[in-house]
This record gives sequence, C-alpha cells and structure tokens, in this order.
Amino acid sequence: MQGTTEMNDIPRKEYPNPQFERKNWTNLNGEWEFEIDYGNSGIERKFYKRDSLDSKIIVPFCPESKLSGVGHKDFMAAVWYRRTFPITKQQLSGRVILHFGAVDYETVVYVNQKEVGRHCGGYTSFSFDITDFVAMGENILTVCAIDDVRNPYQPRGKQSEMYDSHECDYTRTTGIWQTIWLEYIPENYIKNVWFYPDSDNCKVTIKADLHGRGTLEVFTAYEGKETGKASVISKGGTVWTEILLNEKHLWECGNGRLYDVTLKFGEDEVKSYFGLRSIRFDGMKFLLNDKPVFQRLVLDQGFYPDGIYTAPNEEALIRDIELSLAAGFNGARLHQKVFEPRFLYHCDRMGYMVWGEYANWGFDHTNIDGLSVFLNEWSEAVTRDFNHPAIVCWCPFNETWDLNGRRQENRIIESVYQETKVLDSTRPCVDTSGHFHVITDIFDIHDYDQNPETFSARYCKLEQEGVCEYFDTRMDGRMNYNGEPICLSEYGGIQWDESEISNGWGYGNAPKTKEEFLLRLKRLTDLLLDNGRIFGFCYTQLYDVEQEVNGLYTYERKPKFDSNDLYRIFRRKAKVEAE
Repeated sequence: MQGTTEMNDIPRKEYPNPQFERKNWTNLNGEWEFEIDYGNSGIERKFYKRDSLDSKIIVPFCPESKLSGVGHKDFMAAVWYRRTFPITKQQLSGRVILHFGAVDYETVVYVNQKEVGRHCGGYTSFSFDITDFVAMGENILTVCAIDDVRNPYQPRGKQSEMYDSHECDYTRTTGIWQTIWLEYIPENYIKNVWFYPDSDNCKVTIKADLHGRGTLEVFTAYEGKETGKASVISKGGTVWTEILLNEKHLWECGNGRLYDVTLKFGEDEVKSYFGLRSIRFDGMKFLLNDKPVFQRLVLDQGFYPDGIYTAPNEEALIRDIELSLAAGFNGARLHQKVFEPRFLYHCDRMGYMVWGEYANWGFDHTNIDGLSVFLNEWSEAVTRDFNHPAIVCWCPFNETWDLNGRRQENRIIESVYQETKVLDSTRPCVDTSGHFHVITDIFDIHDYDQNPETFSARYCKLEQEGVCEYFDTRMDGRMNYNGEPICLSEYGGIQWDESEISNGWGYGNAPKTKEEFLLRLKRLTDLLLDNGRIFGFCYTQLYDVEQEVNGLYTYERKPKFDSNDLYRIFRRKAKVEAE
C-alpha cells in the first residue's frame, strides 16, 4: 500500500526500520508543499489552516540540500510542510499510526488542521496515533519544524552555528531528514520489543510491550529454518518470554549472522531480527564471543554531498561500510549524529561494529538545567537502537570542552552515564569521549599528535607503567586514569587534499607525497597495534566532509589511496589479539 505515488518514484522507498517491520504501510516521501517561516510566527498565523504553501520540496531531504530541490543554506527559524494522503475504509478498521524517522528539531504535527502531537529532538524517531484525526478519503498532513542551532539547550552536533561551514562544523540540516510513513494496525498490537541474546546458553529472552489482551507468539529462524518458538498470554503491558535456540550461529566481525524473528499478537504481525553474540572486557582486552578482537574503527560522520544528513539512496549507506571494510577497518565510531536504523541494519548484517553516539555539540553541558533536555532524546536513542548487535558501545558526549570559561557540570555527565546503564546494562558506556571523563567503562583518548616519536613516548610509558602524564599536563589534572580499558578513539586525521579547497584543513602539516602519508599513518598505527594496554583505535576519518580534508576518501567517496595499502596498515594483527 503506497498511496498516490508509484513506489519507483519515491525517494528512500525502503522500509525505514527493519528491526520492527509491518506489511501494511504507506511511504509518504516525495514532493510536499513547503514554506520557510523566517520569523517562526507560522503557528500564530495559523499556517496549519492554509490551503497551500508557497513552494515545493522533496522529502526526506532537508531544505539545505541539493536533493530537496530547495538548496537554501541560510538559517531558517522554522519550516512548514504540507501534503494530502488517502485513507480507505479498510485502513480505518484498526489504528492509523504516523511515523517520523527524524525531524530537526522541535516538531508540531497537524492532521486536518488539528494538532495531533509534538516532539522535541532532532535525531530520534517518533510516532502519533492519528486514528481519531483522519477520515475516509483525502486527509491533510501539516508539519512545522522549529530549529535554532544557536540555542544552548539544543544539541546540534556538527551543524555549523555560523552562516558558513567552518573548521569541523558543516552545513546545517533543518526539518524533515528521514522517512515519514503510515502504518495500519489492528486494535490489539505490538508496541515494541527488545531482545536479550545469551550466546553461552544459546537462547534469547524477549521483552515485549503490548496494547490489548491476547497471546503473543514468537518464532525464530535462521536462513529460513525454524530455530525455536514461544508464546505468552498477555492482559496488556509488558510480557517476557524465552526461546532456547536449536542452532547456534554467532554474530562476528565480517559475518553478521542474524536470526529472523516473527512476532504475532492477534491480527498484528511484526518482522524483526537479532544477533547472537557476547561482548565483555577481560582486563585490557575487548572480547567478542570470548575471543580478543582489536577494534579497528574509523570516524564516520554521516554526511553526504547532495543530501547532507540524508543518504541519497540505500546503496550509499552500504557503500560507506564497504569502503571502510576495504580499507581494513572492522567498525566505525558514528560521530556526533544518531544514525538512521536502516544504516544500523546494514552494520548488523555485514558484521560491522559501531559506537552509538549523540550529537551533543552546541549543548550547554555546564548547566544542570539542561540535563532533562539532553537525557530525554538520548534515552530515546538508546531505547530505539538497543536491539542492534553491531552496536558495541554507547557514547552520549564528545569532547565536553569548557564553554565560555565555564567547566562541564560533572553531574550531567554522571547522570547520563548512569541512565544509560539503567537502559542498557549489556554494553559499555563512554561518559564523554576524549575528555573530561567522570565515570566511564572505557578510558578513551583523543590524540592528534603527528610526530611518531612523541606519540610513542606517551604510549610506551602507558604500557610499561600503566600511567600517562599526558592526561595531567594537557587536561590540567581534571581526569585521572583508573585502570580502565583504553581506546585511542580519535587519532591521525592526516591532511591530504585532492580537491584543492582553499580553506581545506586537517591535522598537522600535510605530507608532501602519498608515500610520506602512508609512512606516517603506518608508524602512528603500529604504535597502537603493538601496545598491550590498548584494545582499539578510531582513525579520523573515513571521508572528507566539506572543508575538512583528512579523510581516506574524498567527500564524493573517491579513493585517495590504494585500499590495499591501507588494509595492510590497519589490519595487521594487534598485540592484544596475539596474546
């Protein structure tokens, strides 16, 4: 069921969330009416009662992007969207749910000129039950998105707070930037599901939130063959059940073996999946399925030249993972952005480890009053993405530098860490990547020193004595190493500009030749691979982003170097894997 537009004409036509997929749905991407509300006065002027807006836009691409057909790069205090959609008598027999993948930042939704709900947060998914607002025939959907990246209580990530992109801040994303869709579900339905795989005992525990009474049936399969089933009677609310799997297939790096799951609750049916794997630390070693694995991560910021925050198509999502694997990485740190579920799905199926991060830049982390704003959306992100086996670490904050001379409020950092562990006790959590650590499962470090000699001196002492004076000198004694597993979660960032951008930049002095680049890269990387107290690294970065030209690929994803040369550097066996 795909509305008034042929599926082939709809951008990003794939189902947005493979972790929770239903058959009866309508993709609302495509051409919408659109209007920029420069004064954010549209609600007062009752734009939601208008018969039309003054221009057009292609959803789900933000108005700053080329693919949207708008290409407006200046600040927009608010933007409005409008379209119609049909509802049939059959679709009205149950509930009609309106889903949004992500809208930046504050969203107000109207159906047939009536407000149905609001959401605050630019990165997480949300939905509204609009059954009581729709009627058979044509219906009007109007969306207002309010966006103020200069607001200190609005996390913006790497979106520039200045007119132009600069340094490591890039073109902004305003409004709708992920798929919008409708689902038609029965009166009794499955609201959500979480999987707790147990690889040691070859079983999976299932937690489900249900609406209504009935029997929940759960079926698991691997490559089409049933591997277990269970059922539980529900009077509504939360239920638990367990399945002993008759076949064991472990999720591993490079081989994302996934179990398919079918959940049935009365007339409602949901398709999902999970990966059977375990993660833990043994001293300084990261263990995947009780085997030491060195995390060879690369920084991925999720920007695209023509779509900005939104990949032009599903192939682009897959391509970024393929490029990373070809260069020798086994995962990525998903940096300053909550990535869409469709990308995480491909990480799951391709066996590609990732750190799940939030876009905290722009947020005032010095004032405890901001905690509720931050924590609400971060909790939504952890809850939504809990089931992805590819996620091996949570990272709510990145580089909480002093703000206008004020130091971070440690209570914010600690509270978010503690809430993350309540929501998910199965994964490690980095409280604030790089600095300034308060309470953390991983002591990660950002170090862009381009000199292999001084770089080596710091980390040789770390391995020999378990101390690092670097923290005391550069960080003014504000964080102390207490024996946690260590990851260099940002290093390298070596400048290599093939686009000849006049304001392009990277870390350190740019090498004069590719041979010099590869030698510096190898020497820095070897020092990390050969250090027995370091379990992983994250190289900055996979591809250039606008004026930042320290990627291994260009912004257009063209190779700068022979991937075989990169593979040999990054994939060499690490000391922690050999022991």
